[in-house]
Amino acid sequence: MSALIAKAGITLSRSIDDYPEGIIIPIDKPYRWTSADVIRKVKWAACRHFEKKNLKVGHAGTLDPLATGVLLVCIGKATKLAEDLQKHEKQYLAGVCFGATTPSYDREKEVDKEFALDGVSEESIRQVLPSFLGEQEQVAPLFSAKSVDGVRAYELARKAYKQAARTGEDFDHSASELLSRQMINIPAIELVSFTPDFQAPAYESERNIHVNDLSGYRLANADVLVTCSKGTYIRALARDLGEALGSGAFLSSLRRTRNGGFKVKDALSVDQTINILSHE
Repeated sequence: MSALIAKAGITLSRSIDDYPEGIIIPIDKPYRWTSADVIRKVKWAACRHFEKKNLKVGHAGTLDPLATGVLLVCIGKATKLAEDLQKHEKQYLAGVCFGATTPSYDREKEVDKEFALDGVSEESIRQVLPSFLGEQEQVAPLFSAKSVDGVRAYELARKAYKQAARTGEDFDHSASELLSRQMINIPAIELVSFTPDFQAPAYESERNIHVNDLSGYRLANADVLVTCSKGTYIRALARDLGEALGSGAFLSSLRRTRNGGFKVKDALSVDQTINILSHE
């Protein structure tokens, strides 16, 4: 890969022509920012820095709004590398919350069902994790960009969610059965920590991404380190872990710690990136 890899303290020239293969910036995406939020911020600064109105800026692999960690931002000719970069193996530190489910399998939607925690323990989690190793089929979350007969799955999910809110009925997950199964690979998965009486942090609504309030629910939480192939939905893995233990589960947190050879410890903050692109 001959594109310039931006690091902290780097100085960029004012001409994008000095980077014929483009620039890749590993950014630690902030919590409750969409990947598009990051791109808009970086593109505005890059266009000003390089004095180009139509400079190409994109990313290699979307992160959900409630996830943080490595987001590879590609500038200029490096946008042509995005597809290949997305194919790289990834690593995540996932907080999996047991004892309830949400329609989105994370904290962006409210709890729709509660479950017993009788079969959930540190020992039971350690016993079941090896069954998720290797190649396997996975059904994506209904709140995803997968297509069902030409319609984005999240459009069907939003209709079902509004219907449930209007009628007071449970969210209808049945449309997920229409999603095709996808082959994924999980070469490594391990339990990092387990909290039997989990108290999830509360968040104020300073941004437009909702985070549900989990106070009052009886929950347990496991932090799981997952190495996986392209196309793996960690939200779906959380769902499947809950089902494997006879309970329900969803993501309480998600951090992408590695994308290929790019590690989160080497990633730049949004502010560091803007500073690099504002340097005279």
